[in-house]
Amino acid sequence: MSFLPALDTEYLVAKGIPYEEIETSGHRALIFKGFRTPIGRYDASTVDVLVLLPPSYNDAGPDMFYTLPWLRLIPEKRYAKAADVQFEFDGQIWQRWSRHADGNYWRPGVDGIRTVLKRISAAMETAEP
Repeated sequence: MSFLPALDTEYLVAKGIPYEEIETSGHRALIFKGFRTPIGRYDASTVDVLVLLPPSYNDAGPDMFYTLPWLRLIPEKRYAKAADVQFEFDGQIWQRWSRHADGNYWRPGVDGIRTVLKRISAAMETAEP
């Protein structure tokens, strides 16, 4: 049974974005499979991206995201700033990307998974060592 709002599910299906919904240890999470990283920026071209949805989702959006495998910037061979902390989820150790947004980033009833995915892409594109 899906816990995502219908508009989010419809968006992901229409765009052909592979994802998995997981409920474990009191968390509702999405894992986006095979998420493409910006070309030439990281030591992996695709990753799985974990997003923990807050209990009040869709009135509030998620702050952080997590990747597997862990990513290092090229050519520095270093983790991006604020992306070097471990996070254990569902038996795996994920790379936490701490990307706190200002209070205006989420508009209840307007924003959804599309906003989350754009924010992840932008964070990966602009990450600094």
